[in-house]
Amino acid sequence: MVSVVSGRGLTKTYKRNAEQVHALRNVEVSLFPGELVALVGPSGSGKSTLLNVLCGWERADAGALIWGGPLAGRRADDLAWSELALIPQALGLLDDLTVGENVSLPSRLRGHRGALSEETEELMTSVGIAHLADRYPKQASLGEQQRCCVARALLLRPRIVLADEPTAHQDAHWTEVIFTAFRDLVRDGAVCLIATHNPETWQYADRILSMHDGELREGAPAALH
Repeated sequence: MVSVVSGRGLTKTYKRNAEQVHALRNVEVSLFPGELVALVGPSGSGKSTLLNVLCGWERADAGALIWGGPLAGRRADDLAWSELALIPQALGLLDDLTVGENVSLPSRLRGHRGALSEETEELMTSVGIAHLADRYPKQASLGEQQRCCVARALLLRPRIVLADEPTAHQDAHWTEVIFTAFRDLVRDGAVCLIATHNPETWQYADRILSMHDGELREGAPAALH
C-alpha cells in the first residue's frame, strides 16, 4: 500500500541556552490510508515536534517528507483543509468569531458564506456544541472549545488529520465521541495520527508509535504494556 506521507531520517534540534535538545533523532515514519495511529510518549519526547514537521509548521534540520498517492509531489504548507487538518494543543480558535463560525471556517475560506450548512450543524451536534453556535469561544468551557477545534478539523473530511492531545480536556464520554469520529473518518480512507497521553484511547488505534527522547519506535512503551 502506498503511504499518504512518509518521513525519512527526520532530525530536529533546538537550542535551550547552552543545551541542545534533540527533539527528533533520525525518525522514520509512514502513515497509510485507512488507519488511526496513536503517537504516545512522555512530555518532551518529541511528539508535538513530529506533528509540527509533518504539517509544515516547522522544518526538519535533516531528512525529508515524501507525499504519496493523490498528494505526491506536494508540500505540507500547500495542502488545503480538505487534504490536511491539524488539531493543535493550543486549539487556535479565533476569538472574534462565534463557535459556529470557527467550526465552519474551512468552508468559509473556500468561499461558502451565510448560514451554517447542514453538515456543520450535524457535526456540531455530534460533538455536543450545537447550542454554542452563536456564542464566542471565551463563553465556552475548555472542553467545549477543544471539541470546536475537533469539529473544525473534521468538517471537510480531510485525507490526513494530525491531532495533538485532542481529548486532554474531555471526560470518558466525550473522548469516546471524538475517537468514534476519527474512526468514522479513517473508514473512508483517511489517516489520523493522534498524539495522546491517555492509554485508554489506545483501544481505538490500529497502530501505536512510541516516542522517547526524540526516537520513534513501533508499538506501545514496554513499561505500559
